[in-house]
Amino acid sequence: MRLAFLGTPDFAVAALAAIVEAGHEVACVYSQPPAPRGRGHELKPSPVHAFAEARGIPVRTPASMRDPAEIAAFRALDLDCAVVVAFGQILPREVLEAPRLGSFNVHGSLLPRWRGAAPIQRAIMAGDKVTGVQVMRMTEGLDEGPVLSTATVRIDALETAGSLHDRMAAAGAALIVETLAEIEAGRAVETPQAEDGVTYAKKIRPREARIDWTKPGAEIDRKIRGLSPFPGAWFELPTDKGPVRVKALLSAFEEAEGPPGVTLDDRLLVGTGQGAVRLLKVQREGRGPQDAETFLRGTPVPAGTRLS
Repeated sequence: MRLAFLGTPDFAVAALAAIVEAGHEVACVYSQPPAPRGRGHELKPSPVHAFAEARGIPVRTPASMRDPAEIAAFRALDLDCAVVVAFGQILPREVLEAPRLGSFNVHGSLLPRWRGAAPIQRAIMAGDKVTGVQVMRMTEGLDEGPVLSTATVRIDALETAGSLHDRMAAAGAALIVETLAEIEAGRAVETPQAEDGVTYAKKIRPREARIDWTKPGAEIDRKIRGLSPFPGAWFELPTDKGPVRVKALLSAFEEAEGPPGVTLDDRLLVGTGQGAVRLLKVQREGRGPQDAETFLRGTPVPAGTRLS
């Protein structure tokens, strides 16, 4: 089929690559405009933009798809369908309905649970055991369209947002190729979403990232893993030169008791409001990620240290 692909982050690259590999004609890729990245804050294209450009696919980076000129350009592509994966803009009805067969989204949750911006992180933080990817027909409502296909994904005990992201990106890439084949053959079945069980995955805010050790340990553990690797849940570690910020990137809950925020041994077991959290991977400010054993060789943290 002749289609447009609208996506921006790494999560969307796998789907675009699979669509190209499957032989569909990608008439144009749409992505968010280049943004400052890295230490030099140099303007760089998004991962999807860079992938498409490297393969000679035309790329457009409109500030708004509601611009009448952009809507007209999109209509002029004469598309069979459009595929949207984490594009980053709300699309108007004129864009959604322009392709002959409609517009379809690869979404990282089992709808109607976790509609919205951060479904992968919120699923881990909420303690979900299973999540998945779904392809749905796009409507004007936020992630409210009927579902065409589903792939479930287990959430493991030591799952982070980063590891789950990679597995779900691969599952979504395979699923969209299968679904496009069903759409092209006229065999796709659309199932309305349930009206019960709707939850919203709000965008992750920086203020959420600081660890409150008075919270239950299981909740802190899920938060650490749900915010890893970005933005990274963090705490302050006292040192001779003053407190330093440390990100916690991997953890596990343990049935131990002790004062909240105080280390219970010399291997980064930290007391919480209920139970304890074992820090398995951390990152001191200005340095790279390290497993706990390596970190402690350079920065000993004896039992009784109070983290804040």
